[in-house]
This record gives sequence, structure tokens and C-alpha cells, in this order.
Amino acid sequence: MPATATHTALGLAAGFALDAAFGDPRRGHPVAGFGTLAGRLERAMHRDSRARGVAYTGLCVGATTALGLGLRRVVAGRPLAAVAATAGCTWAVLGGTTLRREARTIAAPLVAGDLAAARAALPRLVGRDPARLDDKGIARAVVESVAENTSDAVVAPLFWGAVAGIPGLLAYRAINTLDAMVGHHTPRHENFGWASARLDDAANWLPARLTGLLTVAAAPVVGGDPARTWAVLRRDGGSHPSPNAGRCEASAAGALDITLGGRNVYAGRTEYRPHLGDGPPPGPTDIARANRLSAGVALTAAALAVTYTATRTAHHPRRRAR
Repeated sequence: MPATATHTALGLAAGFALDAAFGDPRRGHPVAGFGTLAGRLERAMHRDSRARGVAYTGLCVGATTALGLGLRRVVAGRPLAAVAATAGCTWAVLGGTTLRREARTIAAPLVAGDLAAARAALPRLVGRDPARLDDKGIARAVVESVAENTSDAVVAPLFWGAVAGIPGLLAYRAINTLDAMVGHHTPRHENFGWASARLDDAANWLPARLTGLLTVAAAPVVGGDPARTWAVLRRDGGSHPSPNAGRCEASAAGALDITLGGRNVYAGRTEYRPHLGDGPPPGPTDIARANRLSAGVALTAAALAVTYTATRTAHHPRRRAR
């Protein structure tokens, strides 16, 4: 019999607490290990082919899901082991604390007026070219990253952990990691990374919209108006080229009363994003506000995931006597 809903709920709560207390280690993170193995497999399997990319994505996600199913079977019927395993997997796949830590690392020199130091720190969080960004450009990049990644790093893994336990936690993080590795519009990955990108879109569809709703609820944490946040989310959430990121960024823009979007430069490639929100562009001090909003959304998501899992009725068929 698989671990009970109560054990999963306790594990999710403990894993969230571990992430809040410690964040990600600088070295030896399990997700980094997965990324290393996936990178080696990508180099071996790569062809300019969607079919080859589908096989690559299926192999990586399938193997990770099988690992989760095997781990769940190993701890079945052992309550302490089930809670510990779920807690460890939850901690491994969450990244909210480290997300906000990296944002603070950029915000500190930016607020102090040290633009060079802020530019040097930006690539740890954002893929944009920092060379020609001013203080407002860096602030916008960080706020947008915090808004979008609050879903990817916290809400989505908790959602899939509540829905599917350990296999859901590990499968989601594998999907999201593959998208970060190969799901780009580049000559090498336009076709090969197509499957990873589309699977990530599907896995984040519901969590991104949940993130938008949780941001509406958490808006008062940063002095925001839930009604205004909801209005901006409804009006602007679908205008972003990503099917999911726009919900997260539009709701954050509404809660913070700022405007996000504009011109982005990635390694010499320029993209123009629609404007989201009605206020002024974000400034350096808005990064701390975005972090507070992210923390409020994360805590609410954890409470919902734990409550849903703890109250879910698990029906396990009894073995019939022979």
C-alpha cells in the first residue's frame, strides 16, 4: 500500500520548512546532479529532430518518474520513512528561498547605487544581457523573474506533490529542468527541445493560474489591492507570449502597482514583451516588495497543498481472502 495522504501532507510541510530554513546547497544539489546526467544524455542523443527530442524527454522524465514510484514503494507501510522521503524530495524540488536570496543579492548593490555589481550578479537569476541595462532595467528583470519563478520553484512542485506525491514532485522538477536546459528558441534546440518546452507548458498550465489567484489573495502583503490585481490579471494575463508566465507576471504587476514588460535582449537576440499593469516601471526598492509577495504566495500555496493532501480520502482496495 502506498504512503497515506497524512504522511504525504506531513512530508510536504516538513520539506517546505527545510527549504525555508536552508534553501539550496551551493554544491551537491540533487537537481544539479540530474542536470549533469541529462546534459550528457543530450550530447549523446542530440539531432535536429523533434522525434529525437521526444525520445530524450520521455527517457529523462520517465526514468525520474520511475525513481519516484520506486521510492514510494520502498517506504510504503513505514510512516516515518514515508514522511522523511517526501520531505527530502520536497526540499530538493523547491527553490523559493534561493530564488529570493538571489534577488536580494542583486537588489543590495542596486539600491546602493553600485550598478556594476548588480550587473555582475544578474546572470545568476536572469538570462538577459545585463551590459546595457540601467537600474530600472535590472529591477524589472529581477521582479519578472521572481514573479514567474514563484510558480516554477514553489507553487507548481507543491501542486504536483499534492496531486501525485513523491512521483509528482520528481517528475515535475525533471520536466522544468529539461525546459531550462533545452526548451529554447536556438538553432540547436528549436526542434530537439520542442517536446521539453511543450511538456513544461502543460505541467505549468494549472499551477501558473493558481499562482495568479494566490497573488490576488496575497496582494495586501505588499499594500496591494486584490480587486486591482484581479483586474490586471484578467486583462493582461493572456497577452504574454508564454501561455503561463503572463499570469504570474500580470498578477504581480497588479499587486505591486507597477508595469512590467518591454524590450529584452538575450545574447544579442531582442524580444519585445507586452506591457503588463498600469503603474510606473519597477525600481530597485520594488525587488524587496516582489520578494515579500513571493513569500506570501509560497506560504499560502504550501498551506493549501498540505491541507488538500491531509483531507484527501485515500481509497485502497483490500485484498480478498483466498
